[in-house]
Parts: sequence; C-alpha cells; structure tokens
Amino acid sequence: MVRSMTGFGRAEQTVGDKTYLVEIKSLNGKQFEVNLKIPPIIKPYEFDIRSLIQENLLRGSIECLIVIKQNGTSKPVVINTDLIKSYYNQIESLATELSIDTNSVLAALLRLPEVVSPSNEVLDESDWKHLKGVIEVALLELNAHRIEEGKSLEKELRLRIKNIKIQEDEILKLEPRRRKRMKSELIDLLEENAGKENYDSNRLEQELIYYIEKIDIREEQVRLKNHCEYFISILEGDEEAKGKKLSFVVQEIGREINTTGSKAYDSEIQRSVVLMKDELEKIKEQTFNIL
Repeated sequence: MVRSMTGFGRAEQTVGDKTYLVEIKSLNGKQFEVNLKIPPIIKPYEFDIRSLIQENLLRGSIECLIVIKQNGTSKPVVINTDLIKSYYNQIESLATELSIDTNSVLAALLRLPEVVSPSNEVLDESDWKHLKGVIEVALLELNAHRIEEGKSLEKELRLRIKNIKIQEDEILKLEPRRRKRMKSELIDLLEENAGKENYDSNRLEQELIYYIEKIDIREEQVRLKNHCEYFISILEGDEEAKGKKLSFVVQEIGREINTTGSKAYDSEIQRSVVLMKDELEKIKEQTFNIL
C-alpha cells in the first residue's frame, strides 16, 4: 500500500464547558516538519502534541491548528488588551478610510480569536486527555486521506513502470539487429579504406568481438528489468514509509537508462531511451509525494 504525504484531517468535540477543534494539513517534504498554532494554555503539552503527530504521520510538512473554545460558564476570563488594541487600531484605520462609525465595534472585537481566554494558565490533565483524543481523530482522518491519495499515486507509478518495461522489451528486440549492423558497417569501412585482401579476417573477428562487447547493452537491460521489478515489489510491501526507498531505486533505473543511451549508437534504440526517460521523469515527480 502506498500513502501520499498530502492529506487533511479535522475533528471537533465539545466536552463539558470546552469545545476542542483540531485541523491538520500535510504536504510533501523530505523530513518531518511541523508548524503548530496552539493557544497558550496548552503550551506545556506542545512536545506531547509534536510527538503524537510525528508518530502518526512520520514524514512531511505539517500544519496543525488547535482551538479551544470556552463555552458559556461563569469561570473568570482574561482579556488580551494588547491584542484588542492591535485589532482596534487596524479597524479604526479602515473605518476612517471608509467613513464608518466605530462606536459599536467593541462587541465585535471581544468575539475575535484569542481576545478573551480562560484565566487558567494551563490545561489540566483531564482536559488534555480529551484534547488528545480529538487530535487522534483528526490524525486518523488525515491518514485515511493519505491512503486514498496513495491509491491514485500507485496506479500512476505502475503505469509508468509498465511503459518503461515495454520500451525495454523493444530494445531487446532491436539489439541483435544492431549488433549485426554495427559489425557489417565496421567491415565495410575497413574494406573501403584498407582493401579486403590487406587484413587478417581472424584478427578482425577478434577485434569486432571485443569492440561489440564494449558497447553491449544486454547487461544494462537485465539490471533495468530487475530495478523495475524491485520498484513494484516496494509498492506492494507492507512498510508505511516508502518514498525514500523508491527514490533510490528511481536513481538506479535512471543510471541504466542513461548508460543504454550512451552505448546504443542506434536511432531506434535512442528513441526508446528518450521515451523511458520521459516516463522516469513522471515517476520522479510522483515519488516526491509518497510518504
């Protein structure tokens, strides 16, 4: 099973006097990077939140937003005066420009995010357990999204590898004709410049065998076939994170394709090499998105 690094998860739950909202977005990234946006009262749990996210998502560029809403209770609250002043200055500037009355703006300001917050500085252990449960639900939803995206990626990758193998089979069909043509061209060139009677045919045969072996591409084709089969076996494997391993195999596939092209000296084989390179570039683009 292939998982994409792209996904989105959202969960919301009300427990007692608090509503917990968690939104997590994941994009592709070489390592694990997380950007947390959390209220001050859960700062002591930041490390636990990061660990929980990494444990479930493994890799990618992650954005996580957590909001805790205090429902209608008589608990004391704190008004963030610096923040409300900042909001008001911006609104006043805009109101002056648009000639709008700001006399009744205070009620709207008090409803803006983080302006009014519960007075308790740290979320207690019981509330943390509820929040952790909401985070886990959001992570489950994101991973489900990753799996669905992964199905499309796997289908695309299988198609590209299949196309490379089609061109590989075509090259194997062309190879015997290429060897025969190159041998004939070398003999014709030698006879034209030295004359047929002026060279040792046995010696020529030995030199031809040596020369043709130097530009033989059958070994590259065997390795290319093996790399393609290994690529598919990784796709079918059980491990969650496959992106890095697939990228390494893609590099090996590219190496065999390039060597084939440099040794071919045949226009039809070169055409197949170009088609394989085109498919390989599409594979590279897709592997960047795989977990």
